[in-house]
Amino acid sequence: MKKFYLTYNSGSTLWNQLSWSHNRLIMNIEDETKRNFYLEESIKSNWSVKQLERQINSFYYERLLSTSDSTKEEVKNEINTLEKKEKVQDFIKDPYVLEFLDIKDRRFLEKDLESNLLEHISEFLLELGRGFSFVARQRRIDVDGDNFYIDLVFYNYVLKCFVLIDLKLDKLTHQDIGQMDFYVRYFDNEIKDEQDNPTIGITLCSDKKDTIVKYSVLNDNKNLFASKYQLYLPTEKELALEIEKQKAEFNEKEGN
Repeated sequence: MKKFYLTYNSGSTLWNQLSWSHNRLIMNIEDETKRNFYLEESIKSNWSVKQLERQINSFYYERLLSTSDSTKEEVKNEINTLEKKEKVQDFIKDPYVLEFLDIKDRRFLEKDLESNLLEHISEFLLELGRGFSFVARQRRIDVDGDNFYIDLVFYNYVLKCFVLIDLKLDKLTHQDIGQMDFYVRYFDNEIKDEQDNPTIGITLCSDKKDTIVKYSVLNDNKNLFASKYQLYLPTEKELALEIEKQKAEFNEKEGN
């Protein structure tokens, strides 16, 4: 924890756009310029943890500095040759930081959050990451005469699939997960073309419990996700708690 604060004590908040696993690798880089380079590139290029580790170990930064302008693009494109297949998990963030909305009043409604996101669609697309384009708001689907409405629909041209987003002001429930599962199944069967990959569903909520995630279809369906959103950057105390939580989860996955 001390190392984390010493690394990011300059006031930069870019670390908040990456996972603890990303930051864990970046914190081990002693040179500040080099560290900032990998921090910015990880966000801009939406690198997975594995991709970031590969770039660091292959001296990507040093090779870019030493190569001529004519061959820089070749070096930059190496990662696409080494790992051509894009993974869905690498495109989904948790949490999403929506500080650009500047919402102060906690009494807002889901429709207010949705409207605000669309008013700041350029910033929201940047927060979503690489390859996202906006398709529709309140997309109506008709099932046996009943109408249902999907809050936001996007298409990711890198993954070549639709991405559905459902907004929830409160903590995640199993009903929310079931609803998104229903939307995704409908899109896969009725909307997407043959050349499209399976639809992705993201339930964007203010809070979620690990037990709900563990004992739901989220645990089995690799195209269903639940991500938290933050309307502001965390305080130092909140940051410390979140980092400890993510560190514990990382160690558990690694078997430490």
